[in-house]
Amino acid sequence: MAESWVNSAERIGADLHLELSGPGGRRAALTRALREAVRSGRLVPGTRLPPYRSLAADLGVARNTVADAYAELVAEGWLTARQGSGTRVAPGVTTPQGRQRRDAAAPGAPARVPKKVPPRARGPRHDLRQGTPDASSFPRTAWLASCRRALQQAPNEAFGPGDPAGRPELRQALAAYLARARGVRTEPGRIVICSGFAHALRLLFPRVLRGPLAVESYGLGFHRDLLADASVRTVPLPLDEDGALVDELGRERAVLLTPAHQFPTGGPLHAERRAAVIDWARARGGVILEDDYDGEFRYDRKPVGALQGLDPERVIHIGSVSKSLSPALRLGWMVLPERFVDRVLEVKGEREAWASALDQLSLADFIESGSYDRHVRRMRQRYRGRRDRLVATLAARAPHVEVTGIAAGLHAVLRLPPGTEQSAVKAAVWQGVALDGLAEFRHPEAVTSAPDGLVVGYATPAEHAYGAALDALCDVLPPC
Repeated sequence: MAESWVNSAERIGADLHLELSGPGGRRAALTRALREAVRSGRLVPGTRLPPYRSLAADLGVARNTVADAYAELVAEGWLTARQGSGTRVAPGVTTPQGRQRRDAAAPGAPARVPKKVPPRARGPRHDLRQGTPDASSFPRTAWLASCRRALQQAPNEAFGPGDPAGRPELRQALAAYLARARGVRTEPGRIVICSGFAHALRLLFPRVLRGPLAVESYGLGFHRDLLADASVRTVPLPLDEDGALVDELGRERAVLLTPAHQFPTGGPLHAERRAAVIDWARARGGVILEDDYDGEFRYDRKPVGALQGLDPERVIHIGSVSKSLSPALRLGWMVLPERFVDRVLEVKGEREAWASALDQLSLADFIESGSYDRHVRRMRQRYRGRRDRLVATLAARAPHVEVTGIAAGLHAVLRLPPGTEQSAVKAAVWQGVALDGLAEFRHPEAVTSAPDGLVVGYATPAEHAYGAALDALCDVLPPC
């Protein structure tokens, strides 16, 4: 029977999978296995092999057996052994990968002709897609400091199965932050941690809430598809410059809104409509889902408080760090009416399966140390400058193109002359500019007329690339 290594945490050295089989005893079998591992390319040139003692213990053979096998392969030129450097695969050994590289570079070899790749497949030269913060601005130093403190101070139980409600440290930090910065009225016990807005929708529908669900006539198609997969019908609400026309709510028992900054058209929900939708929820026994996706980023005035503050028992407030920090963190939260907490936790299960406990602890420290506030203020100034620069550039080079919506968020909508949206989107593709047409976000059942426009994410490019991205944008805009 073939024998292979046994992984033991108490042994020193790297794991190395070897099958010992065939005639000639353990030494011959080990020599063949090592030679074949190098020949096949599993062990590439320069790979350091485990020490004699470690490999011998893993394979259950004598230490001298390993030493003799290594010595034979060194003599054959397969391995090298130097004091202080250990035993390694020899640098000149030919592997399948090495043969391919040499064959490609050999004199007289046919030249490799690269396939023609469409511009989109190569990746855009200028990324102006909405929804993504400037990745180069992630606060690495401050986040690393929070990670270290969180790891040093974490209780032992934090390294066990996760609480589906989320780490208490993070829920405590969020309760204080959301109350102070967003006007949310809650307590830690009514906050459930999730991995983001899409995860929140999956937890809520259809086991906690059911459709039909009223939604704004413009929004993310991904969210509508997710709801459709859960057999939830979405009913579009018309929009104007004051937000969703909530007086057109019918027999729906729930409505999804982006009241601070409608996505993507950019208007806030007017104060009278905020009050009206709360009245609707109270009268109908309904629920309002508040997507506070970029509530911290208002540039022309102080950010408007969360709708949840008007009635915590009728509004589910949903937020995340995907816009303020990075979507890579996969951390979000739901602030729930008390009656929904146990039902959401039941859906989530007995253990946290989505959000890392260590990331949660790090975010808690990041908030409590003041680093989150400092980062948001810094990015608020940067994104405000980006938006102002976009407006100024268009005023100078394309005055017929209007920037609509309030000064907020990470994107802007450019209103185009009628009938020009599709041609502008196609021109952007061919010029390597990544952006979206406004029509991409329109609900398929919306009955109102659709203006032509482009959704431009001015937060996405790195600072040094933003000027070139604006120049490229102007080149694809339709003439007046």
